[in-house]
Amino acid sequence: MNRALLGPYPRTISVGAVIVFGLAFALTDARHTTWEALLPLFEWMEATSPGVISQTYGAVFALVEAAHLIAMALLGGAVLVADGRLLGLILRDFSVSRVLDQSHRLFVWSLTAMILSGVFMACGVALKVYYLNVFWYKMLALVTGVFFVFFIRRPLLRGDVENMNPQLLRLVGIASLMIWFSVAATGRWIGFSG
Repeated sequence: MNRALLGPYPRTISVGAVIVFGLAFALTDARHTTWEALLPLFEWMEATSPGVISQTYGAVFALVEAAHLIAMALLGGAVLVADGRLLGLILRDFSVSRVLDQSHRLFVWSLTAMILSGVFMACGVALKVYYLNVFWYKMLALVTGVFFVFFIRRPLLRGDVENMNPQLLRLVGIASLMIWFSVAATGRWIGFSG
């Protein structure tokens, strides 16, 4: 998109547009139509090789689930370390930019492992999760968290972080924690709903 078209605040306007689009989507019949259109995809997922392996071999599913849990723990640790440093609570002896860069690298690797293992597990129980409302809340929270990290937090904190307003850093840290705690809560909710 042309920067001149959006003025001096392209990210802010883009995020606002995404939020308005998301609310419009959630409050109209488009949400139900889209949800119903996804049923064949979830039926297909159960018939794929990962779906059949997950359903047939419980040990394989358990190993992938263990990898998924480890990836989630690493992702959560990366988020807590980065946000804890933004809030000035931990690792004060290290520069903010160093902590953010190192934790972001771990975040990307663990997110990749979490998505791959999560897709494998979802293939085995695709129709079950399709009908769980909390699964859709978890996916919405996860997409929001990933969007926040890669399109708001990372670009915002890529510059000279050491000289940024400490209140802005705290605000970003608190927003990130709130988003990722909602991801964790909805993920745990799936465990109680299944």
